[in-house]
Amino acid sequence: MKNDNSFQDIIEREKGLHRSLTTGQLTMIAIGGAIGTGLFLGSGLAIGLAGPSVIVSYAIGALIALLLMGCLAEMTVAHPVTGSFGAYAERYINPWAGFTVRYSYWFSLVCAIGTEVTAVAVYMKYWFPTVPAIVWIVIFAAILMYVNLTSVKMFGAVEYWFSFIKIVAITGFIILAVYVVVGADSSSEIGIQNYTNDGGFFPNGMWGMWIAVFISLFSYLSIEMIAVSAGEAKDPEKAVPIALRSAVVRLVLFYLLTLSLMLMIVPWGAAGVDKSPFVKVMEIVNIPGAAAIMNFVVLVAALSAMNSQLYISTRMMFSLSRGGFAPKILGKLNKKSVPSIALFTSVIGIVFATIFTVVKPDSAFALMISLSSFGAMFAWFMIFVTHLFFRRKWNSTNGRKLPVRMIGFPYLTILGAVLLASVVLSTWFSPDFKATLTLGFPWLIFISVCYFIWKRVNAKKVN
Repeated sequence: MKNDNSFQDIIEREKGLHRSLTTGQLTMIAIGGAIGTGLFLGSGLAIGLAGPSVIVSYAIGALIALLLMGCLAEMTVAHPVTGSFGAYAERYINPWAGFTVRYSYWFSLVCAIGTEVTAVAVYMKYWFPTVPAIVWIVIFAAILMYVNLTSVKMFGAVEYWFSFIKIVAITGFIILAVYVVVGADSSSEIGIQNYTNDGGFFPNGMWGMWIAVFISLFSYLSIEMIAVSAGEAKDPEKAVPIALRSAVVRLVLFYLLTLSLMLMIVPWGAAGVDKSPFVKVMEIVNIPGAAAIMNFVVLVAALSAMNSQLYISTRMMFSLSRGGFAPKILGKLNKKSVPSIALFTSVIGIVFATIFTVVKPDSAFALMISLSSFGAMFAWFMIFVTHLFFRRKWNSTNGRKLPVRMIGFPYLTILGAVLLASVVLSTWFSPDFKATLTLGFPWLIFISVCYFIWKRVNAKKVN
């Protein structure tokens, strides 16, 4: 039982949060984070790069996400704590790993919040083209901060209904799209022929398809939120595996089905980020009011993802503080057991997004993807690495059988890490996403320097 005892100090220091989240809410938190801007707006960018082969791109991204969830489920059920994969890296690799993973992931969430805010401004222009984007950013940011400040129970309830609206809408979209495709006249421009009409299935070659995998990964990012929220789950040992399986299956089906049908209705050359591809489909189908309804749904999706990201970034900063890696004040809880100071610290992404949206409105979305993706994908890569260390140490020091086990260990864990690293390193050759590495590697150097400074300062305090 050595592992359980050695992990007990992390469990003790992160006490104070209420275990109020149900299995259903955990599932919806993961879906809420992952079905957002990546699907509704980012898919347009991916389609523009890969054409119809974007279906393959998202399938490869789904495979990486499935492998990641297998590793994460095993570790989360063994240790359901708020620090999650950051705490696992700290315990099973070394403190540097725990420090860099948590700060990198927190930074990625902060930027991702900015991505969602950027999307909110785009969606609101559909109804109010003359109202400045900053107005909507301030209004919606204030509402979601209130939700997160109130209690984890309120956050879970709001996120559940946000995600429920999205699931109902996507299901309705799939049914409508199937009806449109099946009922389309042979002389119309709707049908499977759109997969090959304009340059073939791979109009931009294998390279276009491969780079689009990067955007697909951005779309799947946030599914790992289940592991972080496990620290506030009622029954994490039962809830986490069920929620993970349910979320992954729904996400893969939703992404692949919607993209496949969308490409039959909207020629891939019409894709872009000026308007959601979902809205474009509704405009083509010409159902009265349908485009406005879908625009409302994608607005809810962005708000839902932003809500989830605020929650998780707050808990990650709380974990850093309780671990002694950040100022103690960030680990304090208010009367509702919410780390309110950590929450206020995490809204800095909204400020970044506001500046980018005003200064570079045409490239703000792609830039925020690059900034937010490196930290999250570094965290994903470290989850695979941590799982290798975790299983080896668990097998050698713990007599108990793991409640949940990753199949194909260690080969599938290594496969996930290699695929992920290959996709991220490929962005170096893409002008649109090169910033992921040109900003990401300096960030790792910077955060590593911060760690060693922190370590030296703390060593002096002990002495």
